[in-house]
Amino acid sequence: MTISKKGSRKIVVGQEAYRWVITPSAKGILTLTLQHDEFKGQLIRVKVESDINEYWVEFPNVESLNNKVVTPAEVASIITEAIRLGWKPLEKGNLLGFKLSGNNLVFLS
Repeated sequence: MTISKKGSRKIVVGQEAYRWVITPSAKGILTLTLQHDEFKGQLIRVKVESDINEYWVEFPNVESLNNKVVTPAEVASIITEAIRLGWKPLEKGNLLGFKLSGNNLVFLS
């Protein structure tokens, strides 16, 4: 499986280029999917708690919502952390799943 260039964003971390896309997964959850841009190797998916997709549904009662957005700087940090935790973006392999907890990645079992 590969991430399409259409609808995804490119980011360079170190000397390597990656593609990323964010999609709603469930109520209160966004899914960040990452893959190396040139080598269609191992994918990672990161679950991020956020109510950003509920904003207009709940408007004007939005004070209690977690309006977390994922920034390119956070994506770069996630890439670095995932590689440290064993992600091999240049090799084929099974999908790795993580959850973003604060600023840390936690493996999903």
